[in-house]
Amino acid sequence: MGVFLSVGQALAILRDAILESVRYDPRDLTQRQTAVMLMVYLSSAPMTVRGLAAALAVGKPAISRALDRLEALGLLRRMPDTRDRRSIIVARTFAGTVYVHELADRMVTAAALSQD
Repeated sequence: MGVFLSVGQALAILRDAILESVRYDPRDLTQRQTAVMLMVYLSSAPMTVRGLAAALAVGKPAISRALDRLEALGLLRRMPDTRDRRSIIVARTFAGTVYVHELADRMVTAAALSQD
């Protein structure tokens, strides 16, 4: 079952979800940090720093800076890859899971309000 939205509706949902985040979430994540969060939490396979950089088409230093902040906030953590000691796995945390669910709730609420 698909959801059909106009460009205006989609942008309004995104705007409203972002506004709620700005108003009530003091962590103030950047778009890149949010993209990293979504890549890690929506992927069924473990993500590496190298894989995130490739998926987001940015350099590994940019991913490392985003991960520094996300790790400091407790939203993600880096772990050595036991299969390849050169790689770093980006792991989920409980706080990160809560953050992603709250973001999803904001989007669902914004979508529901846009239907009124």
